[in-house]
Amino acid sequence: MTKKYHFIAIGGAVMHNLALSMVAKGYQVTGSDDEIYEPSRTRLEKAGILPKEKGWFPEKIHAGLDGIILGMHARIENPELQKAKDLNIPIFSFPEFIYEQSKDKKRVVISGSHGKTSITSMILHVLKFHQKEFDYLVGAQIEGFDLMVKLSNAPVIIIEGDEYLTSPLDRRPKFFHYHHDILLMSGIAWDHFNVFPTFDFYREQFEKLVEMTPQQGYFIYCSEDPIVDELGQKSKGKIDNLIPYKAHPYKIKEGITYLLTDSGDIAITVFGEHNLQNLQGALEVCLSLGLTKEQFYEAVQEFKGAAKRQEVLAKSDQSILYRDFAHAPSKLQATVNAVKNQFPERKLIAVQELHTYSSLNKDFVNNYAHTFDEADVAVIYLNPKAVSLKKLELMDEDTLRDAFKRNDLKLFTDIDQLKVFLESQDYRQANLLLMSSGNYDDMDLSQLKNTINQSQK
Repeated sequence: MTKKYHFIAIGGAVMHNLALSMVAKGYQVTGSDDEIYEPSRTRLEKAGILPKEKGWFPEKIHAGLDGIILGMHARIENPELQKAKDLNIPIFSFPEFIYEQSKDKKRVVISGSHGKTSITSMILHVLKFHQKEFDYLVGAQIEGFDLMVKLSNAPVIIIEGDEYLTSPLDRRPKFFHYHHDILLMSGIAWDHFNVFPTFDFYREQFEKLVEMTPQQGYFIYCSEDPIVDELGQKSKGKIDNLIPYKAHPYKIKEGITYLLTDSGDIAITVFGEHNLQNLQGALEVCLSLGLTKEQFYEAVQEFKGAAKRQEVLAKSDQSILYRDFAHAPSKLQATVNAVKNQFPERKLIAVQELHTYSSLNKDFVNNYAHTFDEADVAVIYLNPKAVSLKKLELMDEDTLRDAFKRNDLKLFTDIDQLKVFLESQDYRQANLLLMSSGNYDDMDLSQLKNTINQSQK
């Protein structure tokens, strides 16, 4: 008999991908949401599961359902949720449901404040390249993969383990629910200030995650991060397989990064010290899953990266326009340094849209000190509407200059003025880096792309 599931808040990035993967697996799926944006809308419509109307409809909840999958976007007083509780229908957050579907698999969880999506993407690329059977959950769209979630009868699942809250009913980090066999941890740098108001509380979540590793399991950790390294040292005698890693040896020649390996230099498309750490972490996970170094190197040469991670939007022989998801302080600094180190002779114009609750908060923004130091031109974009929606105070240029420790920092609060400024820059021997977890108010980049594609000496 076909199982039936209803999604409360089906329009979210991961939620709609999970819904689509369940349709592909043969489940009967329905859902509701008060807002559904693209590409979720078109994809749900194509699969025949787009809700007919926006909003919440308790009549969709009935005793014939096998379960409810509850999105983080839904409120605790949601009428569909209340009806499901009244009918005693099993309610799963999406991490709980992923675990239910993968109890009999080997579960690999990729955790850390930064690099999770990149590391997960590299592992998925290598496994797919070698035609291995695997399931996955990843936080971004990856080239060569239709969905961000896949559930099948594969023996292993690779999960991007997010530390953000599970659901309105469960205020714990998502990654606690996966019960990993293999855990990778990239680094710990304070994030999600609205949920974890102190760094100690934030760090504690990762400590608990490490403690959940079974004794026969694996803890693969970045020893170049002092906090993660300390967790590794404390795990001696408690976890059988402790595997520290550092950035893979590499060299940069004429704007191209090469891996230094026993069988020669291998050109790759990703770059930056942080990405060479990510790559080594991905290599260690692949080795723990039974692949060889040779198989990893063969596949990783063709890895193009996840969406919005060092994504090239325009390019000429002397200028590149990059878009990157970097938003937290450690991510911003790593990305700025990576682009500057890759092209030291080029001017770097770096733009950061402050978009998250943490980054827009006066009490947190000092954590961005010196993250922009390597940029030749440092720009901040602040959308007053986003600040107002989060009920925060709009910071001025002096506050931001002091926080970033950058006296020549430029601040824009109007997207049209930012667009004019960027289009007026000289992109001969210059790179432009746009960083944000937002979308710059859908700023039209066509003129900028043309300018950079056509820039000549």
